[in-house]
Amino acid sequence: MKNHHHLLQAVDRQKEKQMKKGEGPHLHWWQLSLIGIGSIIGAGFFLGTGLSIKIAGPSILFGYLIAGVTIFFVFSALAEMTVNDPEPGSFRTYARKAYGRPAGFVSGWMYWLSGILIMSSEIVALSTFTQFWFPHTPLWIFSIIYAALGFAINFLGVKNFGQIESLFAVVKISILVCFIGFGALFILGVVHPKGVSSFHQSGTGSFFPNGVKGLWSAMIFIFFSFGGIEVVGVASSELDNKKDITKAGTGLIITLVSIYILSLFFVLNMVNWTKIDESESPFVTALSAFQIPYLDSLFNLIIISAAFSTMVGALFSISRVMVSLAEDGDAPKILKEKNSRGVAQKALLITAVGLGISILFSYLLPNTMYEYVTTSAGVIMILNWVMILASHIKLHPTYANNKGAFKVFGYPFTAYIGIAFILFGMSGALLLAKERIGLFISVGLILVIFLCYKFIFRAENRQ
Repeated sequence: MKNHHHLLQAVDRQKEKQMKKGEGPHLHWWQLSLIGIGSIIGAGFFLGTGLSIKIAGPSILFGYLIAGVTIFFVFSALAEMTVNDPEPGSFRTYARKAYGRPAGFVSGWMYWLSGILIMSSEIVALSTFTQFWFPHTPLWIFSIIYAALGFAINFLGVKNFGQIESLFAVVKISILVCFIGFGALFILGVVHPKGVSSFHQSGTGSFFPNGVKGLWSAMIFIFFSFGGIEVVGVASSELDNKKDITKAGTGLIITLVSIYILSLFFVLNMVNWTKIDESESPFVTALSAFQIPYLDSLFNLIIISAAFSTMVGALFSISRVMVSLAEDGDAPKILKEKNSRGVAQKALLITAVGLGISILFSYLLPNTMYEYVTTSAGVIMILNWVMILASHIKLHPTYANNKGAFKVFGYPFTAYIGIAFILFGMSGALLLAKERIGLFISVGLILVIFLCYKFIFRAENRQ
């Protein structure tokens, strides 16, 4: 799950200006593209790609291309629904309209639960990275500090929140662009490693070293790098020209996929892919032979900023989803209340309780068990993309009958292809023991959410 709140805060800030000036939308297509890029890139890419490379080798580049096409289809579907029928609940509201209240309930709580679990894993990771400088300080102290900072930023209100988060987005994008530039200098022979032996047999080599099976089993982790795209469509109704939504989506996906693929291409050319593993950022591994001073501390700081930004953004977005659930009667009504700064205080407090429990389990459960749970959280997040595409298939005919409605290209083929790619990627988890267990846990959690709806919330509404 990544920094997807960037665009939510941008929308709120834009609306505030419009209300003061009495003007309409003023978000240009390129602004929407940049907001989306900043909201998606997170620590999962800076650190987690090591596991994908270990499983798939250089074929990971092809995997990111497949994922980019899939994410564009998801974006287009959500954008069409958002432009033609703006809803504060976004994807969960469209699921409710398309398939009834159970779908909206399950979709919203799936998103909230996956957000809680991913946030807790981010906080544990943040604490572990910080312990690099303070090895004798207990991890739980850092966890409390980071959680408190995250909630404090959210309680500041949308305006201050957006300014802080924009800074994190600039840092992440700038670092990747600088790395791509450094990689280009290496390819051109301008810079050279000091340890030639470290680069023995560097380069991509065999494109499919572990066969198609390797790429298939890595696809689920590649999809994780695009987490947060489901919220990007929320801002599409703020465009100056609604027809520019396709241009915005194209710009977003092309730029994002280009940054991902180019940076990984240079990683694979700077170091043999077999030297990369999940214990270290592939960027650190690639740069290590250049003996850059304080490289370990520099990238540790970068990963911390990316992980913290992702955690804070997830907190913002899942609290908004909880407000939407409360407004529809799928959560206690008291959770929909907001203060004068637009902060859903009670929803944030409930989220804080859930996060605290999740963090506690992260320290009590064995490492393998907690890894299963967090993997399942990522699977649940991806399943919401399927819900978005399925909702688009059901709702599109209502827009098609309206001559003035905005319609994306390729319906219904893009939706079906997107679903097929997502299911293909998720089924790859069955090939790996740890991911297979996580996949089964995700199915179990979704079943629990559905049973809660059937036996608790539906029963209460009947009274």
